[in-house]
Amino acid sequence: MRTTSDIDLLRRFEPIIRYTKGEQFFPMDVEAYVRACSLWVQRPNEPPECLVSADELTLDHLSRSYPDEFDAVHFLKIADPLGPAELAAYKINQRLTIKEEHNVFRAGQGRLARVGYISRFVDALFSLSLLARGRVPGDAAAAAAIAYKRITGPMTEQDRYCYYGRVLRQNGWIALQYWYFYPYNNWRSGFFGANDHEADWEMIYVYAFETSRGEIRPDWVAYASHDYSGDDLRRRWDDPELEKIDDHPVIYAGAGSHASYFSGGEYLTEVELPFLSPIARTATRVEKFWHNRLGQYGDEENKSNQNQTSNIFRIPFVDYARGDGLAIGPGQAKKWDPPRLLNSPPVWVTNYRGLWGLYAHDPFGGENAPAGPMYNRDGTVRRAWYDPLGWAGLDKVPPPSQALDTVLAQQAQVKARQAALETSIEQKMMRLQQLGVEANAMRRQPHLGKLHQNHRQAISDLSGEIGQLRGQVSFEQALLEALEGYAAQIRAGKRGPLRSHIRRAHQPTTPEELRLGRLAEFWAAISIGLILIGFVALGFFASDYLIWGLVSIVSLFVFIESGFRGRLTNLVSSLATGLSLVAGLILLYEFFWWIVGLTVLIMGGYILWENLRELWT
Repeated sequence: MRTTSDIDLLRRFEPIIRYTKGEQFFPMDVEAYVRACSLWVQRPNEPPECLVSADELTLDHLSRSYPDEFDAVHFLKIADPLGPAELAAYKINQRLTIKEEHNVFRAGQGRLARVGYISRFVDALFSLSLLARGRVPGDAAAAAAIAYKRITGPMTEQDRYCYYGRVLRQNGWIALQYWYFYPYNNWRSGFFGANDHEADWEMIYVYAFETSRGEIRPDWVAYASHDYSGDDLRRRWDDPELEKIDDHPVIYAGAGSHASYFSGGEYLTEVELPFLSPIARTATRVEKFWHNRLGQYGDEENKSNQNQTSNIFRIPFVDYARGDGLAIGPGQAKKWDPPRLLNSPPVWVTNYRGLWGLYAHDPFGGENAPAGPMYNRDGTVRRAWYDPLGWAGLDKVPPPSQALDTVLAQQAQVKARQAALETSIEQKMMRLQQLGVEANAMRRQPHLGKLHQNHRQAISDLSGEIGQLRGQVSFEQALLEALEGYAAQIRAGKRGPLRSHIRRAHQPTTPEELRLGRLAEFWAAISIGLILIGFVALGFFASDYLIWGLVSIVSLFVFIESGFRGRLTNLVSSLATGLSLVAGLILLYEFFWWIVGLTVLIMGGYILWENLRELWT
């Protein structure tokens, strides 16, 4: 019998969110936001059409059905971009306000200094693509900030911050879902990130279970971060990486992006463009071969960060989640309003499948506003909404209150399979012996030759089947012993390794990695431009030496880069390995048959030696 209300459960574990200095947008009530928006539809090859103006739009309008043709996109719009005079006045006022409130954001080490040349080149292409594709205008962030201030009013001690809560019960788990709505994502314009877009829905889960005594205990949390999903987003309640104040998990929100992180710091985040995905996957395989098979850059520092290596065909950005700004939650200066429940989703959640902000016609999607908590941008239902356990990879994990029963039930199944296998083996052994007796009886009977041959084939097949079954029995026995050990571990109150489920933990950049210095940052910022200029200069002024010139430029730049990163030794080692591989391939090509003949001679000599040595001993 349920004794704790869903509201009480949500409030008991409601998170604390720590923001970075310079953050302008915080979780708010969607009703006030919608009242400040207008509703639009974008049909193919037509200008956008306003369906409901800003002074009339309510949540009730979003609850209505808006049938339309295929590929039509419904979206909200919070504000029109500012004019030049308005934008200049806003920037002056913003600088004064930030200085007065000591809320100044200062960028850390340049993001380009943290990655290599190819990543910088891909980043340059991405920056150029913003000029050619749909994007949110740069002054839209200023217009959204003004609209946000107008909606929320002046900052006071009674500022209202809210979240939307949902409680789901599935497979013995109690999943507490916390949704936060931000009116704007200014990651690009405010914090040098990947994108800007109107509206932003962010979410985390707290997974709890009910004990045999009826107590509710938290066991896991999962933080949404950009478009990731799976085990890597999940941490156990007793994991030291999960910061808590009493029963309230602490979230470090990315500046402008509002992505959720477990620890404060600066996170190198990679954005993968769809058309580069096959190349990125190939590059990852090559990189693993280079590190794991050839042992390059095999020092302890790189081994410890092996799961965090960045892909050269993904675009690097820094997510600043320092936690040095405003904090909202229990025990903080700013508190949460009581949660707005979504257990029985309001009609505006279920009926409105459009975007919650501007549709920017961005083919990559990053500048388009997101859909609501229930839907993806294409109108399909989010997995985080309908499958809370699978979204975080928890669908394969029973709650602690059911773990021992699950193991014991599995043991019973294994024993039942073993018994069935033993019965089948016994029956097949009897048949095998019968076939053997019959085959022996047929010997020296010429007229039974064909039947004897069939019996021999049946004996061989049946003997193979019995061997496979005995192998299966051996496997089931090993599994049974493992389950028995696991059951003993559970009875002793042991949970097993904290982080065995994590494949690639997203960690903030370490202080050591942030010590490259301003000169290295400056070099990273100008290197790609200089390379391109150098290539053009070679083509115009030294075309006769183009190949050698290109090799010289690239070699010089790689040497300088390695010096900045303190990797000259690794560079020399890698060059030696690479040249050795090339030399080996050339020798193999030029002297293939000589190499084959020499190899066969060596093998023959070795076999002679081993066989003669056996005779002499």
